[in-house]
Amino acid sequence: MTETVMAAVAAHFGRNLDRTLAKLPGMIAQARERSVDLLVLPDATLGGYLLDMHHPGPSDLPPSVELDGPEVARVAELAGDMTVCFGISERALEGGRDLRYNTAVCVQGGRVIGTHRKVHLPLGESEAYLPGSSFAAFDSPIGRLGMLIDFDKTFPESARSLALDGAEVLACLSAWPASVTDRSDRIRNDRQAHLFDLYDCARAAENQVYLVSSNQTGVLGGLRFLGQAKVVDPAGEIIAKTWAKGGLALASADVSASVARARRTMNHLRDRAEHAYRI
Repeated sequence: MTETVMAAVAAHFGRNLDRTLAKLPGMIAQARERSVDLLVLPDATLGGYLLDMHHPGPSDLPPSVELDGPEVARVAELAGDMTVCFGISERALEGGRDLRYNTAVCVQGGRVIGTHRKVHLPLGESEAYLPGSSFAAFDSPIGRLGMLIDFDKTFPESARSLALDGAEVLACLSAWPASVTDRSDRIRNDRQAHLFDLYDCARAAENQVYLVSSNQTGVLGGLRFLGQAKVVDPAGEIIAKTWAKGGLALASADVSASVARARRTMNHLRDRAEHAYRI
């Protein structure tokens, strides 16, 4: 029996990269003290999220960093033997063009072991970033792992693609705000708060995997972020949660054994009727 300790972070990360890089050592050290094997930080950990979701201009964009740059290398150094996922605004030079992606990075052992460029770009994100083109799982010390970035989890095909690629744990990194059109006085009553939890539980249950869901907290620009970091088991049950406050949602499980047990009788991947689907 191999227990894996999984943790999702709810915290505020703003524009100041130096401040974030000074904040991360303490957060990672606290996780290490609690024997965390997989730590999932929010979308836009380095540099914060967009200040305007609808029509972002140059001043609304976060600072961009390169995958092989010093900022990512510093997080990899801090992670050490822990598997750590975090979000960046990625700058990439491709074919002589200077491009931007909303990217999730996974580091372990002092190096990058996996990346995911956000595929589904809501509202004005498409004016700030190019979309990614695929969902692919990768091997890690905690097993086969896949990553999603917030709006990606709205689409069942995203998580299903990773599960079909062998992922038993999904790390979902978010900068998910409260509703901007139908605000509630209390976050727990907010429509987006309900959807945020619903998508996490549905994606875990329909694929019979663990889902480790992080999120930003606090306010940035005109956006108020929900928090609600959590760990969801293969039955779709929330087994650890931070609610709206900052903190660490932590749970321990024998991942492979739990996934196998969930799929023993009704295996959702095996029992698909591909001939009946329009995708």
